[in-house]
Amino acid sequence: MSRLGLVTYVAREYDEAIGFFVGKLDFELVEDTDMGEGKQAGGRVAFFLNTDNIDRDYANWSARGVKFRQQPRHEVYGTVAVFEDLYGAPWDLIQPA
Repeated sequence: MSRLGLVTYVAREYDEAIGFFVGKLDFELVEDTDMGEGKQAGGRVAFFLNTDNIDRDYANWSARGVKFRQQPRHEVYGTVAVFEDLYGAPWDLIQPA
């Protein structure tokens, strides 16, 4: 894994958090979706890890017991494999195209 590619941030006060990250830190707001109360991540992937060799990382992490939801698949943006953290939350491992 080479770098963190994208993060979903769950905040106590939605508009206040957007104001801080976009207004003060010059972050780019990529998506603005109200998920409502409870299950704030909506079952969606919240963390995107970029790699320069998805086959290597998939094999190494699988051997260590990391649970992948499927084998790496090719998409227009690159090759991706979704895995679960220790609590079952989904993460994307991506080798950009």
